[in-house]
Formats: sequence, structure tokens, C-alpha cells
Amino acid sequence: QVQLVESGGGLVQAGDSLRLSCAASRRTFGTYTRGWFRQAPGKEREFVAAITGSGVTTYYADSVKGRFAISRDNAKNTVYLQMNSLKPEDTAVYYCAADNQPGSSWFRLGINDIRYWGQGTQVTVSS
Repeated sequence: QVQLVESGGGLVQAGDSLRLSCAASRRTFGTYTRGWFRQAPGKEREFVAAITGSGVTTYYADSVKGRFAISRDNAKNTVYLQMNSLKPEDTAVYYCAADNQPGSSWFRLGINDIRYWGQGTQVTVSS
């Protein structure tokens, strides 16, 4: 059973930073695109960021460009999401994801289009 396990969520104030981590239980995801989605109360799950298997190319939602940075360490089977200048509207449950679809397509993928999901970690930003 392959698992994705997120960590690093919490309660912060607007303008603060957080770093999320997502560890994979196996090296299966070495060539997979990996990324992050988020879901706020009463809203659909939305794309946040993705990174290709090599780690060379990254993709971001417009709402987080310039503030968030995704990276990966394939030796550790781990992907990271550095979140800076956090805003109250960033409050959501953040989900780690893995799939072999190209990162350029992830902005239009829905919950049923991604093969592997983590359990989610809560990020709350107070004003």
C-alpha cells in the first residue's frame, strides 16, 4: 500500500511562513509529477502547485505565484511546499498528490483525476 503523508500544517498569522512536507512510503513516485491541492470549507479542491519528476519544472496557481515554492528531494521521496506571505484566504486543508500526468495539466485536474492522495494537513491563517 503506497502512502503519502503530509506534515507541517498549523495556525499562523497573516504574513507568516509555513513549510509543508509530503513523504512517500515507496520510491514508486520517483518519476511521477507531484504536487499540492487545497480545499477550503464549502469549496472544491483546487490546484496549488506541481513539480515534474526531475524537479526541473514547476507550475503554480495564479493565486500563489511569487509566494509559494514547491521542491522535491527524490532521494528522500519527499516533496515540499514553502509558503510565504500567507493570507487568510490561504486557509484550507492542503493535500499532497502524485500522478503520472504531466504537470502542465494539473491546473485542470479534479479530485477523481489524481491517482494518489495524502490525508491532508490543515493550514489556518489568522488576520
